[in-house]
Amino acid sequence: MRGRVLMAVAAALGVAMVLAGCGKASGGSGGKDEPYRVLVTGGVSSAGVLGANAKTSINAAQAGADVVNRMGGVAGRKVEVTVVDDGGDATTAVTKLREAIAKQKPDLFLNSGPSQITAATLPILKQNKILSFNISPVEGSSEPSKYPLNFDLGTSSTDIASGIASFAKDQGYHTVGVVRSSTSYGKEFDNAVKTVFPEYGLSIVDDEQYDSAALDMTPQLETIQSHHPDALVIDAYGPAVGYLLKGVDKLGWNVPIISDDAVSATGLVSTPEPAGLLGTPLVRNLHLEMQASAVYDAGDSRVKQLVEAMTAIAPIPSTLINAQNYDALPLIAAAAKKVGSADDAGALAKALEDPAVQKDAATAIWTAHNYTAESHASNVGAAGFRFIKPSAVKDGQFHPEG
Repeated sequence: MRGRVLMAVAAALGVAMVLAGCGKASGGSGGKDEPYRVLVTGGVSSAGVLGANAKTSINAAQAGADVVNRMGGVAGRKVEVTVVDDGGDATTAVTKLREAIAKQKPDLFLNSGPSQITAATLPILKQNKILSFNISPVEGSSEPSKYPLNFDLGTSSTDIASGIASFAKDQGYHTVGVVRSSTSYGKEFDNAVKTVFPEYGLSIVDDEQYDSAALDMTPQLETIQSHHPDALVIDAYGPAVGYLLKGVDKLGWNVPIISDDAVSATGLVSTPEPAGLLGTPLVRNLHLEMQASAVYDAGDSRVKQLVEAMTAIAPIPSTLINAQNYDALPLIAAAAKKVGSADDAGALAKALEDPAVQKDAATAIWTAHNYTAESHASNVGAAGFRFIKPSAVKDGQFHPEG
């Protein structure tokens, strides 16, 4: 109840709120009497899908902190989570991050997406030598040579593309059309499919980009349709998902649609009418890509613990696809256990590259992130994904029929 009330206040007022721990508002850090300070930004005041996803992301960070604190904290230090409302805006996120650093430099920074937030905050985090995880990877974010203290929780565009290509091949498709957003992630996804799809024997007959602020993508879809692909691959997030699906319907195009995981993170596809599209003809041909933890499995004890920890704080407003921040806390705790303290961000980053540390961390969203000294991407491979038809979501998990 305490966490629920504080989160509601943070969302309403757009101010930083401490959600766990009892550390001082300012002062030095490092001793066991000092909390391990985690700063999380997210668009909690945003309307609709973006707000729901941000709240899920923040809830996951808080749940991870609660679980780690019950196990003794990070090298004996109680985790204290502070939430800042960035409105989903990169400029606001940068301003809030700078203000937080000036007041009390955090030990760890987490964001709630979208990718523009990652791109804008990474240089500041690097300059201030702050350890970070992000759920929306961008170009260079997983490269230790560029950002040695950053780790991607969201999977790489290469893995996402590999999952799609593997599924398409299993379905017997040989040609695909691709439509993707103009965002930094959309461009990275485009580069990935051009590299990965041919490796699976898939030919891209057309590749179109749409403005992420556009309300109609029919022209791009019509161009792809003219090439008669076996399937359509879409990259979209938020309202763009609905516009794309309506565009396909407007054209009367009966084509299998394979989405990236951003589509699965959009509540439109798991919400019935009138608020969503579940159960309508628009999603009849849609195949959703997602991590396995987002699909209900009664036998998965780690995900069960995650869901219980999150629902103890507040209802989960979107899917566990947006709950990747949870994994950051057990990863940090395991790294600090190896190092013997939580004071040295560089030492913790080095420890996070150790397979034994990652195995020791009780992560739930991904069973293994597979970080290495060469790559700080979550390298889960094609096998880390599942594809399902749109279905209802309960407590953050899809419950497919049958």
